[in-house]
Formats: sequence, structure tokens, C-alpha cells
Amino acid sequence: MSEPENKPSRAFLPYPVSTLSPPIIPNDLTSFKSRGISQVERDLQQKLKEIRETYLATIDHFNWNKLVYEAEIQFEPIIGGIYHLYDVRGRKLLSMISPDQWSQKHLATVRLNMDRQWKIVETGAGVDSRELFGSFEM
Repeated sequence: MSEPENKPSRAFLPYPVSTLSPPIIPNDLTSFKSRGISQVERDLQQKLKEIRETYLATIDHFNWNKLVYEAEIQFEPIIGGIYHLYDVRGRKLLSMISPDQWSQKHLATVRLNMDRQWKIVETGAGVDSRELFGSFEM
């Protein structure tokens, strides 16, 4: 019986077909693996760092919004308006009076956005958010 004409020659197969064929010696993949592992570790460490920074910024944003909304407000703020948050004898107070016109402890200057979230424009001098939000953590 004759072999079909479209069958490839055994000499071109990617694996040995005879005991006389040259031996297959596996490649040393140690450097490939170590390069891959270190690259993946660097990439994932960077990604985790970015996620952590985003998380901390979100917590900070949440804490500032909670602080402003829990402050004493004696007027209805308008969207886009700039206001000032003060600590007046232990009470938080939102005011239209700027820090250069009032000698109370200025915590932050804030703006009310369209989504009703407060954006920090500027924090007061010497204000440490870790001290300020000790009991406001999520």
C-alpha cells in the first residue's frame, strides 16, 4: 500500500520519530520564569499601590463630606458656592465668612458640587485630617 501524497515527510516533524533522532533537551526556563515573576510582581505592586491611594482618597473625601454635612449650617448652600468650615469652641460650623475676616479655627474651604458632594478647595493651616477624622472612619 502506498502512502498518501499529502502526508509530510518524517524528517520535518517537530518531534523525534526514531531512536536515531537527536535527543530532545528541554530548555532552561529559569531566567524566563524569574523575569516573568519579577515583572508581574512589579506590575501588581504598582496596581495595589494605586488602588490603596484611590481607597484612601475616597475615605478622605467621605470623611470631609460627612464632617461638612454634620456641621451646623444656618443657611442653604448653593451649588458651586464656596464656603468655609470652622471649629468654633468644639462645634463645627459652615460659614460664608472667609478666614481672613474671622479669627475662628479654619478647618477647610469647600465648594458644593452638582452631585451635592463637598470638594475641598483648601484645608486650614495646621489641620491634620488624621486627628480630625479619628472618630469619622468608615
